[in-house]
Amino acid sequence: MWKQKEMAKSTKRKKDANQEPWYKEGLRFKCTGCGDCCTGAPGYVWVNQREIDGLAALLEMKVDKFESKYVRRIGIRRSLVEFSNGDCVFFDNETRKCNVYTERPRQCRTWPFWNSNLKSPETWAETCEACPGSGKGKLYQLEQIQEQAAVFNV
Repeated sequence: MWKQKEMAKSTKRKKDANQEPWYKEGLRFKCTGCGDCCTGAPGYVWVNQREIDGLAALLEMKVDKFESKYVRRIGIRRSLVEFSNGDCVFFDNETRKCNVYTERPRQCRTWPFWNSNLKSPETWAETCEACPGSGKGKLYQLEQIQEQAAVFNV
């Protein structure tokens, strides 16, 4: 009986893997530069060592100084620090721009094509409500979306 259940699960996984995603015709996105994705409720902007090194170099800082000033440990992971209102430490509220845009972490670079936003048409609609650039602008093809989603899993 156990073997039959496992075989049925395996068959279902194979079928699911062969199905095209609901967004197979592509999705539209054009960053409006609103800064909404950099502000708001507290959260995490996960960073790895390569990103930390790149950010430190951009700011002409030694890596250890950069980490002590801008990075916090969350268990075994690391995240950029935030202001007390939840805004990213690198977000300039006056200009509504990112101060490290050219070296922004992959979490920021891959927005809005995160798996959590792509789960269903409903989750994408919620993303479009929260982000004025989602659902508008350039049409991204399936392959481009999947590449972005594979870079960072949120």
